Amino acid sequence: MANSGARDDHGKPRARGLRGWLLGEGRQLLVMLVLLAVARTSFANHYSVPSGSMEYTLMPGDHVMVDMSAYGVRLPFTDVTLVPRDAPRRGDVAVFKSPRDGVRLIKRVVAVGGDRVVLADGHLSINGEALADPAVPGVEHFGARAARLNLDMGGGPDIEGLVVPPGQVLVVGDHRGNSIDGRYFGLVPASALYARALGVFWRRGEGPVWKSL
Repeated sequence: MANSGARDDHGKPRARGLRGWLLGEGRQLLVMLVLLAVARTSFANHYSVPSGSMEYTLMPGDHVMVDMSAYGVRLPFTDVTLVPRDAPRRGDVAVFKSPRDGVRLIKRVVAVGGDRVVLADGHLSINGEALADPAVPGVEHFGARAARLNLDMGGGPDIEGLVVPPGQVLVVGDHRGNSIDGRYFGLVPASALYARALGVFWRRGEGPVWKSL
């Protein structure tokens, strides 16, 4: 009798062709793609910087590695936080959606709930303490983090005596005169920050780099 086709260990005909691939390797590939998508939305991803609003920390075209779980592990493809983690801190470079139009932005968190903010001529004071480094003009210190400012277009709008309510943050660009930030669209809920930038891994004109943020 002619062989009717390959059979498995139980004597049943093996699926062949496209159907066989879909039931075997195709299913495994689908599972892998789903897991990768979940990892990108919940744990790690990258961000391409579209403008110069964060110069000199970030330059246009920079590719930035971001931690999607820094402020909490979210349900994939939603804003629902499953596992809370760190609260935003002054100096964080964070990714969020603009409260004005929903566009994804990357800015620096300069003040958190309870902080009293003064910003004059592009220079910040938090709770009565100036952040500028007197030894290095154009540099501000957020604890251990140093931000080199771009003030070639001035300092942008000033802020006088703003007290940030609990659960809110103030975000401002390091290119103080060329940044549409919290001075224009207001405070951002801390819960709306969905990623913290870790470092630049690709810079236009330099190629692969690593510049920690």
